Amino acid sequence: MAELKDLWTGHYAGVTETLDNMSAVKAVATAFNTNIDAVVKINGETLSALVRELGISWGELNKISHYSLEEPVDVVKGVFRCFSRGIAEEWLANRQVYDWMVANIGYNRLQMGGQGGIVANVLAVCGVEKVINHCASLPEQQAGLFLDLDNLLAIDENGKICKARDVQRQNDTPLIHWIIEFDKNDVFLMEGHEVVCPKSNRFIATYDPLNSHLVIDDNFVAALENNVPEAVVLSGYHALTAEQGGVELVKKSVPTIESWQKKGALVHLEVASTQDVDVRKAIVEQIALRADSIGLNERETIEVLQVIGEDALAKICDEDCSAENILKAVLTIKQKVGSRRVQLHMFGLYLTLQDKDFPVVPKQNRNGMCLAAMVAAGKAGTGHLNQKENLMWAKGHKVCDCGLDCLRKIAAVIGDDDFALAGIGSYSGFDVIAVPTILVEKPVTLVGMGDTISSVSFIGALKAAG
Repeated sequence: MAELKDLWTGHYAGVTETLDNMSAVKAVATAFNTNIDAVVKINGETLSALVRELGISWGELNKISHYSLEEPVDVVKGVFRCFSRGIAEEWLANRQVYDWMVANIGYNRLQMGGQGGIVANVLAVCGVEKVINHCASLPEQQAGLFLDLDNLLAIDENGKICKARDVQRQNDTPLIHWIIEFDKNDVFLMEGHEVVCPKSNRFIATYDPLNSHLVIDDNFVAALENNVPEAVVLSGYHALTAEQGGVELVKKSVPTIESWQKKGALVHLEVASTQDVDVRKAIVEQIALRADSIGLNERETIEVLQVIGEDALAKICDEDCSAENILKAVLTIKQKVGSRRVQLHMFGLYLTLQDKDFPVVPKQNRNGMCLAAMVAAGKAGTGHLNQKENLMWAKGHKVCDCGLDCLRKIAAVIGDDDFALAGIGSYSGFDVIAVPTILVEKPVTLVGMGDTISSVSFIGALKAAG
């Protein structure tokens, strides 16, 4: 194990060069969801107090009939579900619940929210020449969460591309989401029951009337007509519901995406956890099908399996998220969905399957994935990526044992003993690339981690050494 770990230290030695090469990426657009996150840390004791205040019994706490926030008790159920499993989910809230959270939950800090906004900040810090962000709403409070960087851009009320921090669309309303974080090994006690949180994670409660209706700024679309990016990092569909016309909104966005691709842009879709099954199916069939690349975590992988007729495999992965099962799941999604590149990020490992003729070759992908792991560790270790120094915070740290173990198991499945040494091989007619990651034992934050991993992996690979 020690020799293998040292070998991967060598693979990670090139991350500084990969980061430097990101300045050769001329332009990237990030769309569609940008908002304000209100972050609050909750512990088992506070969660128990909320349960008591709302008069929730143990049986009721474990009974969930819907994955939406229709009354305050749903907030507590959602938090407990994620706390007890160590998972991340996002549920949509109505105005009543929003007002209750304002009065009863509060927040510790405000930060950039939404995949589009988070990714824009990260890619700008990484040095992409121009990062153009889409905002359905961009008042002063939102603009202040963009980093003060000249390469970080947005669209003003007149349709002009400007420095994002300087744009203040006076008539726009702030869009605020709650990020409720909890820590590994924290304990929840109730009626003689003891629940230990298995993994640090978060529960997201969203009330967002614009992004939840996929409001696309026409000025943004028009601006990209004359400023075609090399790549578009796409997200935001997960907030839609079929009841509010979400399926039709997904379909309505397709011509815009296809127009970007026809002009030469590569489109990466961050799948995100989508609770509405009809919308999730539409995302897979309308957007993921067309995307050049898609990114997901193990939870989202299971959710995609459920809407492509693979319930049995979804159940297997839900019960045992082993490397072997996840590899089979990603392969199944690659074959049935049809995206040219599928990347999964999970605890200790990143895994990519892509077509043999994909424009970014396997070694470029591996280098981009190693950079993403370094940047993700920097985010976990420092709490923010608002300066370039934090990107390389974890340089010199060793990769994790569990990731190396996953590599060996994948090598056995694909029948390639050398796969664990290089993380590059072939499987069922596709290139397969995997890297063990750097784990931070007590992360300062996990908000936006998956978005950071997927975007830096993909954009970092575009100009990486091949």
